[in-house]
Amino acid sequence: MEPTDPLLAEAKYYGYVEAGGVWLRPVLGQPARQIGLVKESDDASLRYFALRFEALHDKVDALLDRMDASENKGSFLMKARHLKEQLLTYEGLGDFDYLHRLLTEAEEDIAVTVAQNREKNLATKLGFIQEAEALSQSVEWVSASEKVKDLRQGWLKTGPVDKALTEQLEDRFQTAIQAFFNRRKAFQADKKAMNSRVQARYRELIQQAENLKNSDQFETTSRQLKQLQQAWREVNGTLPKKQASELWTRFRAANNHFFERLKAHIAAQQAAGAPGTPAPPDVLLARKRALAERAEALMSIAPQEAIHQAKALQAEWKQVGTVRGEESDRVWQRFMVACDKIFELSALEYHLRKRLGGEPAASSAAERARFRATTLRELLKDDHQELEVLRDNFAKLSPSAANDAFRQMLQTKIRSFERKIRTKNDLIALFSQQAQLAG
Repeated sequence: MEPTDPLLAEAKYYGYVEAGGVWLRPVLGQPARQIGLVKESDDASLRYFALRFEALHDKVDALLDRMDASENKGSFLMKARHLKEQLLTYEGLGDFDYLHRLLTEAEEDIAVTVAQNREKNLATKLGFIQEAEALSQSVEWVSASEKVKDLRQGWLKTGPVDKALTEQLEDRFQTAIQAFFNRRKAFQADKKAMNSRVQARYRELIQQAENLKNSDQFETTSRQLKQLQQAWREVNGTLPKKQASELWTRFRAANNHFFERLKAHIAAQQAAGAPGTPAPPDVLLARKRALAERAEALMSIAPQEAIHQAKALQAEWKQVGTVRGEESDRVWQRFMVACDKIFELSALEYHLRKRLGGEPAASSAAERARFRATTLRELLKDDHQELEVLRDNFAKLSPSAANDAFRQMLQTKIRSFERKIRTKNDLIALFSQQAQLAG
């Protein structure tokens, strides 16, 4: 009679007992093989090995379920292959052909998925390489360094490609990345050397100014200090803010010391004259020249501080007195241009801070200079439009005497906007030059 136990029936279909041993019938291209010994009874032993097969079946099903639920199916390839190898030696009774077919199909599915993923990974890594090779020539050191960091992280997170391409792609990517860091390192070395030269030049100018600050040759020393101030501006260094401030403070102190002495000298000369007698023109001109030099020197300090000093210098200029002649006109032009630049710089900084929320974060000296030049060009558009409106109104104004006051007001405004435009263009040229030198 056939056994009524389905598990035992399954076991007898795939195996048998012979000479005290439990045997698996030929399967997977292998001959029949002994998988165990009879211990209690033939049926009990057959059922035991059938249960072992069911445990293996459950293990295969669990693996396939996890694989189906996972996005990274490639990680299951070796597990599937290992289970296929186990089928050839596993001690159990059941349909090994079925399990082998399931695992073979899973292996083929994984292979297809892996091939597709490697194609996607190849496209992703080629994109990273193109970005890295483009960045390898960048001079935007701060922003490019952040992008390189992101590229590295993206590269590490991207899965593998075909083994035949792995080394080639890795070499291209790492070569591009290293090229960027080599150039950045060389730039930083050059910048450090340049800063050393800049610092040495500033200290040299400070020493010269300090050597002159107690001079009694007021006319000659005024010209010499003006030359030192011009030389200071031409250095155009980009030292750290604290260090630059300390050096400028020393240089300015030496200049201020001399010009305070010059003021006292001029006051003494005036006091020595007859009461009510104005100072000689050459003395007044020297005072105005000194004020122009001090106004020009304000370009080297922060706009917030410079604008207060510029207003004080304007008030001091009014107290000097009138001097006529071409040289006086030239000195006045110098003074006016210097003050205009300070006021435009202050207006620019206010615009950046209040209207634009400040300049871009982590920008270099070159980037800051270019950003200011670009902002001034935008502001120039408004100035040109306003100037055109004023000129159009002036042209349309009736020549009637009743309009004389309004005509004079328009002329004053037109001249003011013309000065603003000239000053902005001068500052744009200055910032453009600073960007080239810093870049």
